[in-house]
Amino acid sequence: MRVDLFDFDLPEARIALRPASPRDASRLLEVAPGQPLADRMFTDLPACLRPGDVLVLNDTKVLPAALVGKRPAREHGGGGPAHIEVNLHKRLDGARWRAFVRPAKRLRVGDVIAFGDDNGACLGGALDARVTDKSQDGEVTLAFDFSGPVLDEAIARVGHMPLPPYIAKKRAVDARDAHDYQTIFARDAGSVAAPTASLHFSDAMFAALDKRGVTRVHLTLHVGAGTFLPVKTDDTAGHKMHAEHYEVSAEAAAALNAARAQGRRIIAAGTTALRTLESIADEDGILHAGRGDTDIFITPGYKFRVVDGLLTNFHLPRSTLFMLVCALAGHDEMRAAYVHAIAQQYRFYSYGDASLLWRKEG
Repeated sequence: MRVDLFDFDLPEARIALRPASPRDASRLLEVAPGQPLADRMFTDLPACLRPGDVLVLNDTKVLPAALVGKRPAREHGGGGPAHIEVNLHKRLDGARWRAFVRPAKRLRVGDVIAFGDDNGACLGGALDARVTDKSQDGEVTLAFDFSGPVLDEAIARVGHMPLPPYIAKKRAVDARDAHDYQTIFARDAGSVAAPTASLHFSDAMFAALDKRGVTRVHLTLHVGAGTFLPVKTDDTAGHKMHAEHYEVSAEAAAALNAARAQGRRIIAAGTTALRTLESIADEDGILHAGRGDTDIFITPGYKFRVVDGLLTNFHLPRSTLFMLVCALAGHDEMRAAYVHAIAQQYRFYSYGDASLLWRKEG
């Protein structure tokens, strides 16, 4: 499909730089097939769901994966010390990460980047990483001098929350973001971007959902920075998604399969949960537990196997996420919903308001 079919004009004033406070005070736009658009508050969510519905949540935890370091002067070949900005985006193993770096031209394979400082930023010294690979687009592989949980702790000490570029370009990351850009149920560290639809949930909201009889099931997908990458091709067929790692327990898969067999609705809290569910389902819609990587790219025409509804924020024009919501709820319907949301001054993107989308059949 032509990528320009997913373009729209968004005034900069609609981009939220801070979340609503408290978490569940955001607005909610409900989009249902054949029904008028419904302007609601996020606190109305329990009333929008039925007893027996299953809400699927991504319990990934965001690492402070935005790092600033220095590449020391080279002994040979020229080049003084260089200031390097690093955004980790995919863990390869206990010690290695793929990363986007700026300026990429300052780095060569074999260079060492020093993060932290000399004041014991982590375990008595700065955190170092060696460049072991560099692609033509400037993406690099970094091999750190720590591994596993020790590395995670070191990154937490020297790193900052990796706010999306449309926020980070407008204001500096601060202490509030360490709280705001993390869900209240985050458990498994590994993401470099938040599952932002779930930032709206509060303890009070979960209590209200429990009272309504809505079941919650958790899975994990570690969100990569590739979620923010624009589609640079003219046709969706030419776009390659970055792979992201998921884990779904046997208990979670069994609970979801039982719910589907009973005719209960499955609602994904966020596009990350939706992509995971659709990745582990077979052609009959049976979900299979396990772990792996997914690069599923959902565009209009995709036949959904599992998900009946989606809770999600408002997305960028020409993005893979806007293409996904158009696939679920209808291209014309979502374009009309976004025109309405802009006119009604909904807040967009990661810290913005939410939408509840129901699957359009056919």
